Amino acid sequence: MPEQFLINFTPQETRIALMQHGVVQELHVERSGGRGIVGNVYMGRVVRVLPGMQSAFVEIGLDRTAFLHVAEVCGGKSGPDARPIERLLSEGQSIMVQVLKDPIGTKGARLTTQVSFAGRLLVYLPQDRHIGISQRIENEVERDSLRVRIQALAPEEDAGGFIVRTVAETATDEELAGDIAYLRRLWQEILSRSRCVSGPTLLHQDLDLAQRILRDMANHETQNIIVDSRETFQKLDQFAREYVPQITDKIVHYTGERPLFDLYNIEEEIQKALARRVDLKSGGYLIFDQTEAMTTVDVNTGGFVGVRNFDETIFKTNLEATQTVARQLRLRNLGGIIIVDFIDMDSADHREAVLAELNKALALDHTRVTVSGFTQLGLVEMTRKRTRESLAHVLCEPCPTCSGRGEVKTARTVCYEIMREVLRESRQFSTGEMRVLAAPVVIDLFLDEESQALAMLSDFIERPVSLHAESGYNQEQFDIVLM
Repeated sequence: MPEQFLINFTPQETRIALMQHGVVQELHVERSGGRGIVGNVYMGRVVRVLPGMQSAFVEIGLDRTAFLHVAEVCGGKSGPDARPIERLLSEGQSIMVQVLKDPIGTKGARLTTQVSFAGRLLVYLPQDRHIGISQRIENEVERDSLRVRIQALAPEEDAGGFIVRTVAETATDEELAGDIAYLRRLWQEILSRSRCVSGPTLLHQDLDLAQRILRDMANHETQNIIVDSRETFQKLDQFAREYVPQITDKIVHYTGERPLFDLYNIEEEIQKALARRVDLKSGGYLIFDQTEAMTTVDVNTGGFVGVRNFDETIFKTNLEATQTVARQLRLRNLGGIIIVDFIDMDSADHREAVLAELNKALALDHTRVTVSGFTQLGLVEMTRKRTRESLAHVLCEPCPTCSGRGEVKTARTVCYEIMREVLRESRQFSTGEMRVLAAPVVIDLFLDEESQALAMLSDFIERPVSLHAESGYNQEQFDIVLM
């Protein structure tokens, strides 16, 4: 499908939007202060080995120690003859590791000792002799041909194996040889650096976001790559000429006065992607709820009444929702377990059609998605590979008022909490007066509907209770001052 990339660069952050048919499908954000570390190689230090979990915690210089499972340790693969982790690693040991997953939430980074490096056409496996072919190259003749070509360009006596990426399907031998030489040179530089340091130390940092987009996502279907920064344009142009010359002519420097993301209406789409509700063109809508364990999507007909009967209205709404669900998963970068609650359909044919349409829409996703189908409760279960923080986690933080609950206590609830606290403190402390500091809406309720209750409380504790409105307090916040 024809696509274009829009790159908005500032010294603080880089934002890249993937557009298809004029509609933003994916948004990637990388901030200079919080750049992802997937692909980085470190000389780490083992700080704890856990035989019960067959795992280890490794210090690599981050705020939290990183996690290394025995299956990701060279020589520690699973199976009846597998060696336990306590025989492979020891506390205090220095070890070269690569980051598989960024730290997400409270979880530390996920590591492996089986390092790999991605080039434009190939992935290099310096500790392996295997030659693999991307599963997206389905033609068996083409797969065998590529394997033979790689074996000829990288004889077995040379160290390392390779995985052939999808974009290598039309590559020349010269291009493949250049990728092989670059990747092997990179590995030798890392090895040389590792001999001079002890953990925790960064040995190799992966490319920045814009360069990774050129390396991993730009292809023959890419119409253009528009960059709004001259410095970034020159950097990408130089990178493309060296590693992806076929897309050099597609990189364009945008010099217009109007901001690039405003021109393509992306700023508005970002705001919509942070909202809980997403409206459908028909009048229906979706509700997205993201939690630590999973994301749920609820489909509703809303104002859509249809033109024939109720079953047809439900079917049309669900069909339209499949496209929006697939797009929002990409745009919001939602990962892990995802549950979609489509409107209940009595017809098995309708359910099959909705599921087929959903799978078709999800096939455009660059991230692996597995759909399990409808459950007995009529829900669609799926998983989407989680490789980085979601858009909401990158751009937002929990509400300081509700602490992420999405709700706040009513003013009346807070009034009753205050009265209980006044009673509690009156029994502990002897004072002449008790002053309540609270939000204006709470104080107004005390002065109006709850004035009699407050007067009764004051009589009961035999001391005056005064009120003071604090405009800076949120609705749940209050203090009781002993005068």
